[in-house]
Amino acid sequence: MNEIKQALRRLGDDELRNALAQANLPTLLVSLSHLTGDPTWVRPPFAAGGPRGMDDNDSGDLPEEVQQAVREAAVGILREWADGRRPDPEPLSAERLVELMSAQAGEPVGPEFVDMISEELGLTPRVRVDAAEAVASASAVAPDEPDVLIVGAGIGGVTAGVMLGAAGFDYRIVEKNPGPGGTWWENGYPGAGVDTPSHLYSFSFAQRPDWSRFYAKAPEINAYIAETARRFGVDKRTSFETRAETAEYDEAAQRWAVRVERADGTIETLRSRFLISAVGQLNVPRIPDFPGMDAFRGPIVHSARWPAELDLAGKRVACVGSGASAMQLVPLVAQEAGELLVFQRSPQWVAPNAKYFREVTDEIRTLFEAVPFYLGWYRFRLFWMFNDKVHRSLQIDPEWPDHSRSINAANEKHRQFFTNYIVEQLGDRQDLLPKVLPDYPPFGKRMLFDNGWYRALRRPNVQLITEGVRGFTENGIVTASGEEFPVDVVVLATGFEALRVLGSIDVRGRGGRSVRDVWGDDDAYAYLGIAVPGFPNFFCVYGPNTNLGHGGSLILNIECQTRYIVDLLTKMRERERAVAEVKRQVCRRYVDDVDAAHGRMIWSLPTISTWYRNSAGRVVTNSPWRLVDYWRMTRSADLADYHLEGPGDEHLRSA
Repeated sequence: MNEIKQALRRLGDDELRNALAQANLPTLLVSLSHLTGDPTWVRPPFAAGGPRGMDDNDSGDLPEEVQQAVREAAVGILREWADGRRPDPEPLSAERLVELMSAQAGEPVGPEFVDMISEELGLTPRVRVDAAEAVASASAVAPDEPDVLIVGAGIGGVTAGVMLGAAGFDYRIVEKNPGPGGTWWENGYPGAGVDTPSHLYSFSFAQRPDWSRFYAKAPEINAYIAETARRFGVDKRTSFETRAETAEYDEAAQRWAVRVERADGTIETLRSRFLISAVGQLNVPRIPDFPGMDAFRGPIVHSARWPAELDLAGKRVACVGSGASAMQLVPLVAQEAGELLVFQRSPQWVAPNAKYFREVTDEIRTLFEAVPFYLGWYRFRLFWMFNDKVHRSLQIDPEWPDHSRSINAANEKHRQFFTNYIVEQLGDRQDLLPKVLPDYPPFGKRMLFDNGWYRALRRPNVQLITEGVRGFTENGIVTASGEEFPVDVVVLATGFEALRVLGSIDVRGRGGRSVRDVWGDDDAYAYLGIAVPGFPNFFCVYGPNTNLGHGGSLILNIECQTRYIVDLLTKMRERERAVAEVKRQVCRRYVDDVDAAHGRMIWSLPTISTWYRNSAGRVVTNSPWRLVDYWRMTRSADLADYHLEGPGDEHLRSA
């Protein structure tokens, strides 16, 4: 709070007024009520409206004269507080927190959110940042045989490193790339960026008030991850350009042996008591095996392996795919290429977003830095808009008449809204409507933001092709009807091998059994998405059934998983247990609950083709839970869910 007071004191009145002029009024009102303890600021005539769709509704639907009165009152209140003429606020009671959450959401928010949002606001920190920073300042290097070996230094690996360090565990990370960042290191295609607001797509323990854009692009996100890794010393404990090839559990030694290969070809075996996979779901590009690809004379590039030197100027370019990556790269490629052919397997639902291209002004950054609680409450507004508010509209109403169109009344309203938006964006190209209007319910696939997609499709040098790709020739692509389209360059925007969880490393547990023997190629499962029977002391971050198909920040989910793992390891240390393996019946019950919950949700509709579901129709990637529910499930580890070994125990009894 002292830093915020100092920031306020450095501001002149004109600077403060200029910043407040750009405030999100609902967030400012809730922040004032929090600071002063006065509920008047969230009650009529100051009661503001909630988010509208994917718009955080800066005005809160308040009349201009009310907005001006709030801003002017805020100047006085903030000055009094910064100068010591107003006391610091009292801790919020649960009832007050519910009132403020509901005011910010523009609708009732239940008391089950109190504890989680208290963490998100920083009132009860999820991570002991002081302890984590103390570890970093000690200039520790990665031990040769750590307590924990982590594979991957993306968001999951960095989060695990910070939390493990804060809890006093030695850890080491191996990362195949030259630096941290994971998917954000690897995805450098034109327009690559996040479709979650930057201020929500942030670590709770390293929130960033100075994002340059409301929806950051890949270089800035990658820099943020690297900056966080440096701040907490994670980079010092990471072996970069080191690829994990295999991991085998040694039952007698109660250790994992991980075979790694360095950039120079050197092979080494690393050992640790615990092993964490932080490779995620989106780390292995999916390369379709079209006939004739080897014969094609031009370059074929996957969006996740974009060559920096690729020159598309004046070229005839094919983009195979129309999902999230294509949605971002097509508008920019269309401006450079001589001609762009987009091969679309199925159209996507696309949402408008007024802030998608907007830069964060200096005035808005001032609000985040100098108005107490403003950043935290703004994050909550985004959380509600993108996460748990949407979840309830994804439940199938069994009485709804036509599930091929929509699944409930709210979903039907979504359909009408997004359809109207598409019609509007197509303008004089209504001939494209049959090609771009989805025939499945909204949110059946991840909702995408309009990155200029429809404007690009309207360009005279862009052609949308809705036939499937049959194969390649030396000079082009052949569709299912046999028509050949000559092209110079092919871009594969075909996603990732998300269903083949842990596809980049061969993990073998008890008895040398491979995870592929347990899961096959597309049926991964784990208790809480974290622990797998038969694989002692092995844990996943961003594992099966943890993806947020309904949108929002995956970082919160990753923090929940990591906290659970650290809590489990801490309890084992306190009780002098060396090995933990989740019980099969515990895992089975959880997976049954996951499948039953998915059976009531939109992603289980057999009429929708989606990468979320495997060949048997089971949803493998996505979580069916609200974030608040998953937060509660992972808040504390129960040792009773695990078979435990002490040091020197040879094996577990069969589960």
